[in-house]
Amino acid sequence: MATYLPTLKQLQYLVALRDTGHFGRAADACYVTQSTLSAGLRELESLLGITLVERTRRVVRFTPLGLKIAEKGERVLRQAEELAALAKAAGKPLSGELRMGVIPTIAPFMLPRVLGRLRSEWPDLKLYLREETSGAACESLHRGHVDCVLLALPYACGEIEHVDLFTDRLFVAVSAEQAEGMPDIVPASGIDERQLLLLEDGHCLKDHVLAACNRPELRAEATMMGTSLHTLVQMVDNGLGVTMLPEMAIKAGILDHTRVVARPLDAAHPSRRIALVWRAGSPRDKEFRLLADALRQAREAAA
Repeated sequence: MATYLPTLKQLQYLVALRDTGHFGRAADACYVTQSTLSAGLRELESLLGITLVERTRRVVRFTPLGLKIAEKGERVLRQAEELAALAKAAGKPLSGELRMGVIPTIAPFMLPRVLGRLRSEWPDLKLYLREETSGAACESLHRGHVDCVLLALPYACGEIEHVDLFTDRLFVAVSAEQAEGMPDIVPASGIDERQLLLLEDGHCLKDHVLAACNRPELRAEATMMGTSLHTLVQMVDNGLGVTMLPEMAIKAGILDHTRVVARPLDAAHPSRRIALVWRAGSPRDKEFRLLADALRQAREAAA
């Protein structure tokens, strides 16, 4: 007896419906009409002999088996995309489309310095960028929404391969008044936990700061409310506390037109590692390593 194999298009419809929870939005994401998407899913259910989605007027509810098939279908789609990309890369590396996730504490400070040279060196590369917090970027990576991520390590991002690009030192940022009498290099023990302002959960820089300082009371007492490094700088400039900034942000001019002063942090591990990461076992491993080298060289040239 022949076994029916779902088509990639049907799996695409199923995964899109799971992600959006709405037939109309799923159809838009797949660039088809709603009737085409609905018919494709009904055909898939009929040929498999199971119900994948319970349909009501207001709610789209996946059955437990439907969710499992959608999850496996997503993996199949990702592998199919990687197969096509691998074949293309074999002919000409770093050409065509590549989707790269970037975290907010890297994107505005590093990318403007490297993208121009990257375009010049690899004119056939179409690099699409997706800015997300660390947790969201890792999820996008493993769900196949991006091919690789420009991330700060250490960070638990699942099963990945990576290439370190450079280290990025942490600095203590204070108002000009607070800087008076402060040492040139600030020890972690000298930071007032009641004054420390950090980024909200989801940003790996918060965890890097807490790990670098190695003071449990900071996690309990620090105020975690910043949505961006620029917001934290404005709060410090207005005398509301102190914060930590990566060196790349300072070199990019985040303190310009402020009275904020930044001093290097004295700690056992006073830096984070900037790396390019991708899914473990990806057939595009060699291409991602080539991209990592290109990013490193572009940054060094811009320094």
